[in-house]
Amino acid sequence: MTVSTCAECGFDASRWSPTDLRRTIAHGGDLVGHVVAGAGPATLERAAELEALLPVTLQPPVAAGDPTPDVSSPAGHEIDAVHAIMHRLHDLATMRRTVEPDEQSLVGVVRGLHRSGGGVPKVAVSEVEVDVGGVRSDVQATRRHHGRPWQALCLFSGDVLDALHREGHPIAPGTVGENVLIDGIDWSLLRGGHTVTIGEVVCRTSAPADPCRTIAASFVDGDHRRIDHARHPGWSRWYASILDGGVIRLGDRVTVTA
Repeated sequence: MTVSTCAECGFDASRWSPTDLRRTIAHGGDLVGHVVAGAGPATLERAAELEALLPVTLQPPVAAGDPTPDVSSPAGHEIDAVHAIMHRLHDLATMRRTVEPDEQSLVGVVRGLHRSGGGVPKVAVSEVEVDVGGVRSDVQATRRHHGRPWQALCLFSGDVLDALHREGHPIAPGTVGENVLIDGIDWSLLRGGHTVTIGEVVCRTSAPADPCRTIAASFVDGDHRRIDHARHPGWSRWYASILDGGVIRLGDRVTVTA
């Protein structure tokens, strides 16, 4: 049975466009993998027990000879599939928090806040208001690879940015499209499913943000892959979904917990 909302995992079908649904389905396995990355045997064993939460076939059917299917309205099976993925991520994060209760908490501080009317660099501001859709008044130049509910907020490390600058890259706050720049957290320890409290806002990390050519000007020889998680783990930006909205201000405390 197709559900519109889920109080447990926070899924709200009204916030998902047909394209959002299809692209999330295509990346469902990756999202799950980011939550269990680096997990111990007990967590992996419990994670395997939750496998039944995902449908056997997640990819929406495409009619033969139709490379660009109609995406004007989502089908019920697509909504069900994405709800299953989102619910699984919620269950995995909750389970891992129980199985690995001693996982280290991380504390940092907000160094920069950024938004734009589309594209980069994003403009520095002193505070932002965040709701389930992300930073208000922040717009993506294209929604092809951005803007899904699990990509509501883009987080980046000020310490990583400084290290990249020391390597000679012309990167600066806001030039790679991050909303929140954070100092003081060991970025190499981030994974999917972390709960991040930033000022009044509570969010959950979902996946590293894949770099694209729009941020090439921030890197020597346009090498935007320098912050590709697959090539350089611990150097990427991270996407997060919003659990509780509110206001974030410069200097706010940031806490990352399991």
